[in-house]
Amino acid sequence: MAKKITQKQKVGNIGEGLACRFLEKRGFKIVERNYRKKWGELDIIAEKEGILHFVEVKAISNPNFRPEDAVRAWKKQRLSRAIRTYLAERKIADDKDFEIDVVAIFLDFTRKKARIRMLENVNL
Repeated sequence: MAKKITQKQKVGNIGEGLACRFLEKRGFKIVERNYRKKWGELDIIAEKEGILHFVEVKAISNPNFRPEDAVRAWKKQRLSRAIRTYLAERKIADDKDFEIDVVAIFLDFTRKKARIRMLENVNL
């Protein structure tokens, strides 16, 4: 029997799809999606101009909330650990340039519209 998808997962899946299209239109190549480990997940790994981008997607449907505010300290720790694991597993050189970006997506289901904002090279 298929696992029932929650509203939060539905919003997240829509957001990640929109984020990929947004990034591709801006010249990013999507390398991988949904890299998961017990200690963290990377939503999107993309590359542009030789720089690897670890993209955290925050999609919300509540207009009174800023999606990037959901990237709290514990999430940053989990992201950092997942990035280190990803780089080690993929045998990516220690001196490879990378950035951590946040793509914030505001979904308006009633009007079937989305607004997207990208915060580049955020500090962990």
